[in-house]
Amino acid sequence: MKKLNAGIIGATGMVGQRFALLLAEHPWFNVTAIAASPRSAGKTYRDAVGGRWAMDAPMPENLAGITVLDAVADMDEIIAKVDFVFCAVDMKKAEIKALEEAYAKKECPVISNNSAHRSTLDVPMIIPELNDAHAKIIDAQRTRLGTKKGFVAVKSNCSLQSYVPALYPLNKFGVEKVLVSTYQAISGAGKTFDSWPEMNDNVIPYIGGEEEKSEREPLKIWGRINGDKIENATSPAFTAQCIRVPVSDGHLATVFVSFKAKPSKAEILEIWDSFEGAPQKMALPSAPKKFLHYFHEDNMPQTGLQRELENGMAVSIGRLREDTQYDYKFVCLSHNTLRGAAGGAVLMAELLCKLGYIF
Repeated sequence: MKKLNAGIIGATGMVGQRFALLLAEHPWFNVTAIAASPRSAGKTYRDAVGGRWAMDAPMPENLAGITVLDAVADMDEIIAKVDFVFCAVDMKKAEIKALEEAYAKKECPVISNNSAHRSTLDVPMIIPELNDAHAKIIDAQRTRLGTKKGFVAVKSNCSLQSYVPALYPLNKFGVEKVLVSTYQAISGAGKTFDSWPEMNDNVIPYIGGEEEKSEREPLKIWGRINGDKIENATSPAFTAQCIRVPVSDGHLATVFVSFKAKPSKAEILEIWDSFEGAPQKMALPSAPKKFLHYFHEDNMPQTGLQRELENGMAVSIGRLREDTQYDYKFVCLSHNTLRGAAGGAVLMAELLCKLGYIF
């Protein structure tokens, strides 16, 4: 396929920086526009970020000299340079919602890392291996917006990427109720240990809004298209606690699950081992060859060891065992700024290109 031109809106933040790394040498996409807030506009990307570059790898040289545009004031100029944009802005929710819809109405597809549109009924929230069929709702969204090309598609909350992929393939047994606790890295708050010294040797048992997202968003992923909207599923029932822990990257989850028809441990392991979704079948560039990896060792997966598995795009699972109150319990791990944020959004863009929605 011919390379498409992409923009990064909100490129100076942590997720925006991750987008820059992932897209600098992408086989399908060229970065032709970088945008951020008015205070960054007019500067080179290198100067706009300054000393706030938070990635282990250096800023890509082919992007460092690009002049940053104003995401709002320079919208028309940005759209003229791109076929679609990735969005990871730090703004108020209502402002993000208006901004993304404005781009879409100007015939620019928006692949969003933000939460603003996750509850919009005709906006798909896609984990590419699980609910790729939800992309079909874009047709209804385009009808509402009056567009031929423009739309908004979002990825789910980063912490969901660890445990929902392990649960979703078990639907055939009737996933009934789930209790999950997530132990989330500081990069999920856009922080490093240098910028958040309070997190050294500390745990904070609260992340604003995170538990509500963890309980509500899986029901949209489990949902189905009905006419011009996605109807959330009414089950499974989720309850969650979300905790910030002193880890740079990687969200770990402990999961307790009950089924309508309890499977054997062997059946669960076989499903996880053999599972593949649309990205694997399509051989998308950012897709892990094997999405779900199960570790049989009692002390695995570990955040520091497995978060980079398959370029940070795989999900690690371990410690599957029967529980005294639920049917089973296990642990999961994913990289929150790769699979959980920018990497998941890039993979979604690849999927939507392959399905013909980005062109």
